[in-house]
Amino acid sequence: MSMERIVRHLMATKWMVKRAFPANTLTSIDKAIKESEAAHRGEIRFAVEGALHIEPLLRGQSARERAIDVFSQLRIWDTEHNNGVLIYVLLADRDVEIIADRGIHEKVGAQEWEGICRSMEAAFRQADFEGGVVRGIQAVTQHLTRHFPPIGDDRNELPDKPIVL
Repeated sequence: MSMERIVRHLMATKWMVKRAFPANTLTSIDKAIKESEAAHRGEIRFAVEGALHIEPLLRGQSARERAIDVFSQLRIWDTEHNNGVLIYVLLADRDVEIIADRGIHEKVGAQEWEGICRSMEAAFRQADFEGGVVRGIQAVTQHLTRHFPPIGDDRNELPDKPIVL
């Protein structure tokens, strides 16, 4: 664990999250998720967190480990077809992680998810947070549409609203 990472997390503020993800950006993300889920039977959740709390930070918790925790806490694994996908952003690390339930992950694989994450991170480096997330949702949508096309009466199993942790 580096001192630089500790300082980044300690210096991260709620203001930084609000600057990167203001209300209108969160509304756009919510809309993108709703539009996405109209095209398939999957479920997408988006969560952004400014920084880790001190205890997990000092334990060296990675963004991926935290994303797995959030995936579990939000019960994204609890969908009928095991096709829930979490897009998680840890802003202090400028890290994007996608955690996909086994039903979709076995069809898509880690390399595809990583590619989406890296594209989103590239957009974030240009301060294009909204565009990066919306394009990330669109990329996830392509996979969910291919493997879980809509059939009749599909219910929305998880909330679409983005979460700021």
